[in-house]
Amino acid sequence: MLFAGISYPPIPIFELGPLQLSLHGLMAAVGFFVGSQYTVKHAGKRGFDEEAFQSIFMWALVGAMLGARYFTVPAQIAEGASLVDALKPLGGNFSIMGGFAGGMLAGLIQIRRLKQLALPLFDSLSFGLVIGTILGRWGDVFIVEHLGRSTDSVFGYTVKSGYELAPQHRVLECAPVDGLQVVCGTYHHTGAYDMIWSALLWVVLIAVAKRMTNRKYGQLFALWVFWYGLGRFFIDFYRQVPTSQGEAAVNAADSVLGAFTWSQWSGLGASVLALVLWFAFGQRQKLVTELTDAKLAEAANAKLNMLWKPTMADSEEE
Repeated sequence: MLFAGISYPPIPIFELGPLQLSLHGLMAAVGFFVGSQYTVKHAGKRGFDEEAFQSIFMWALVGAMLGARYFTVPAQIAEGASLVDALKPLGGNFSIMGGFAGGMLAGLIQIRRLKQLALPLFDSLSFGLVIGTILGRWGDVFIVEHLGRSTDSVFGYTVKSGYELAPQHRVLECAPVDGLQVVCGTYHHTGAYDMIWSALLWVVLIAVAKRMTNRKYGQLFALWVFWYGLGRFFIDFYRQVPTSQGEAAVNAADSVLGAFTWSQWSGLGASVLALVLWFAFGQRQKLVTELTDAKLAEAANAKLNMLWKPTMADSEEE
C-alpha cells in the first residue's frame, strides 16, 4: 500500500456531529501517546522514576503544540505576513520539526525543575520520538498528505479520478472520462518516505544501543537528531507541490529561504549540530553501562524524593 504505484483511495475526514475528525490529527495524537509511554517504560527499566517522566511529558505536550505552530512564524513574516497574523494560534502552518523542538525545550525546562539528568533521559526519548514519528506519519499515508513532485517511480503515489485528497492537494484531482476511472498523475509520497526513513532509524538505534560498547550518554539522542534532520533535508527536495496536474513544481510545500526550504535549513543545521554533539559527548560524557545507569538513577531519584518529600511540619500536622 505504501509503494503506491498500486495506489489506494484516501481516507476522508470523518464528521461526528458538529466535529470533523481527520486521521492525520488522530494518528499524531496516538504517536505522541505511544511514543511517550514507550519512553517512560524504557527509562523506568533503567531505574529512573516513571512518575517524573510523565510530568516531563506533560510539559513536552504543551511545548510541542506551541512549537509546531510558532516555528513557522519566521517563514510567514518572510513571505510578507504581518506579525499579528503570523502569531495567530490557529492561523498559518504547523511544523513537525517545530513540534519536536518545542516539546524538547519544554521537557528540558521540567527536567531542570525536577533536578534530573537530561542526557540519559534524552537517550530513552530517542526511541519514543521514532515511534511517535512512524505512527504520526501513518496519518499522512491514510489521508494522502504531503504529496510532492510528479514522478514515474514505483515508489510514487498514483492519484486516480474520484479520489478525494487532502485540501492542499485538491488541484491534483481529476474527473472520470466517459464514466471511466483514469489516472490523474503520480507523485512522490514524502510523508511515507519520512515514515520509512524513521523506521530505518529504529533499526539503527537498536543496533547502536546493543552493539556499541563504548557509547557515551547523549550519543543516541545525537544520532536521532542527525538522522532525522538529514532525512528532512533530502526528502524536502521531492516535497515541492505542483500547481496543477502534470506541471513542474514551482512552489515549495514549505517557505523557501535561498536555495532550500526552511525545513531543509533546519534539518541541515540540526544534523551539523548533532555531529558536533556526538563527538563532544564522546569526549566528555560517561560510558553507558548498567552499573552507571543504576548509580545515576539512584542519585536522580534521591533528588526527586527531596523535592516531593513532605516537610516535617506537614507530616506532624497530618
